[in-house]
Amino acid sequence: MISVDLERPGDAWEIEALLDTAFGVGRLSLSSYQLRQDVHHVAELSLVARDELGLVIGTIRFWPIEIGDARFPALLLGPIAVHPTHQGEGIGSMLIRTGIANAARIGWKLVMLVGDLEYYSRFGFARSTSTEFPMPTNPARVLFLELAPGAASGLEGKVTRPGNP
Repeated sequence: MISVDLERPGDAWEIEALLDTAFGVGRLSLSSYQLRQDVHHVAELSLVARDELGLVIGTIRFWPIEIGDARFPALLLGPIAVHPTHQGEGIGSMLIRTGIANAARIGWKLVMLVGDLEYYSRFGFARSTSTEFPMPTNPARVLFLELAPGAASGLEGKVTRPGNP
């Protein structure tokens, strides 16, 4: 039986090992990691999936970001990873759906990510054409999801870490 729980401080080493397995250590050079540097993930939205032995087999984190001159607060989804031995079991979808529902419940209005539209559109994500992620980022992979109707209306500009221009 798979369970989804809030990430605990003791999970950090298992999460890092899982992320290295899923993405390799080169993941730290991706543009989305520039937005996570020196920023704490949102603890009440950071989830893990555990197997029947209590081992971490999936993870998702959300990070605060700001968009444009108005410094509109939003979330950056990611990384999300599922151990290769458990891929295709719906664990990633379960983590995404739970994380998004929790984000909406506590009042966040917008989620962004860098990913594959074909995969993430099933959760309601659409391509963002008015925001700029740090380079190098393929603009076609910048996606958003409104958690509140109209949250992205008129929203444009650079995506930055909170408090950074």
